[in-house]
Amino acid sequence: MAPILVLVFMTAGIVFFLLYKRPVKMAELPNGYRELLTEHVAFYRSIDEAGKIRFEKKIKELLGYINIHGVKTEVTDLDTLLIASSGVIPIFGFPEWKYYNLRDILLYPGSFDEVEFKIDGEGTVLGMVGSGTMQQMMILSKPALYNGFGNTSDKENTGIHEFVHLLDKEDGDVDGFPAALLEKQYTIPWLNLIADTIAEIKGGRSDINIYGVKNKAEFFAVAAEYFFEQPALFKKNHPDLYNLMTKIFEQNPPHLSQS
Repeated sequence: MAPILVLVFMTAGIVFFLLYKRPVKMAELPNGYRELLTEHVAFYRSIDEAGKIRFEKKIKELLGYINIHGVKTEVTDLDTLLIASSGVIPIFGFPEWKYYNLRDILLYPGSFDEVEFKIDGEGTVLGMVGSGTMQQMMILSKPALYNGFGNTSDKENTGIHEFVHLLDKEDGDVDGFPAALLEKQYTIPWLNLIADTIAEIKGGRSDINIYGVKNKAEFFAVAAEYFFEQPALFKKNHPDLYNLMTKIFEQNPPHLSQS
C-alpha cells in the first residue's frame, strides 16, 4: 500500500477514536441498587443471575459517560437507575455498544414545550432527542419515565422510546431505518413491514400505538416500546415484525414478570 494511503487510513482511524471511542469509566451505583432494579424494572427482574450482572455492568458503563441534570426537580437514585435501564434495555444484545451520540440528559418534572422546552403546564411532549444546539442531549419527563416502568400492563415506555431514537440516529438520520443495526438482506422486508403495519394502524386493524403513523422513525420507536414491554403479546399479534426486531436488537426480550 502506498505510504500516502497508509497515512490517510491511520489519520482516519485516529479521528474515529477521538470522536467516537472516548474512554468510558464505570460509575458507582447507589446503595440498594439491586433492590430498586428488582422492584421497578421488570426486564431486569425477569433475566437470570448472569444477565443481571451484565445488565448492572452496562448501567455502570452508561452512567460513566452521560450526565443527568434535573431541571426544577431533584435527580434521585431511582431516577438515575430508571433512565439508565431505559438505555440498557435496547442495547442489551450488543456487548460493546455505547451511545456515543449522547452526553447529557435533562430530567423535567413534567411535560414540556417542544419548541422552547418550557415547563409551563401547556406542553405536551414527554421526551425528545435533541438536534442542532441540543445535539447529544435528551429530555425526559419524570412522570412519563416512571409510568413507563410502573405500568407493566401497557405497551409504552417513554425512556426506551427516546433511546431507540438514538439507536436509529447512529447512522446520522432518525428515519426509522436503523442502518447500523439492520443487515442488508432485511432492508426490504423491514421497509415493507413498516408500510404494511402503518396501513393497518390507520385502518384500525392494529394494536400498535397510533402515534406510529406519524413517520417511520416514530413507528420504529413505538414498535420497540411494545416489543420490550409486552414481548409475548407482540410476538403473538405481530410475528413477522417481532422476528425482524429480534434481529435488529439481537435479543429476544424476556417474558416479563409482573411482580
